[in-house]
Amino acid sequence: MRILKATAFIAMLAIVPAAAFAQATTAKKAAPAAKHSASVASHSTAGTVKSSSDSSLVITKGGKDQTFTVNSSTEKTGTIENGSHVTVHYTMDGKNMVATSVAVQPAKSKTPKGKK
Repeated sequence: MRILKATAFIAMLAIVPAAAFAQATTAKKAAPAAKHSASVASHSTAGTVKSSSDSSLVITKGGKDQTFTVNSSTEKTGTIENGSHVTVHYTMDGKNMVATSVAVQPAKSKTPKGKK
């Protein structure tokens, strides 16, 4: 009977660390996947405002129009008006570009450099 108890005790000592190691390995593999999905690629572009509304912004860059979705969490710096030059930071949601921030750039001075 003592031999049976000793064998069972030794087997249990071998199984517990193996189970803990297997659980730790699974947790380590799951963590990078969660981290990857939490980070969203951010992009930026600049252009001239063609039109804007509470839900969208269309800018022209290099003769092509780009349409962005604007929502309540979009940060806006300056007054966005047609013809304004803006920088847009955005993320992709499927095929939609969702603006995270829109900043109006100051108008360039029409005075040539070196002359006053």
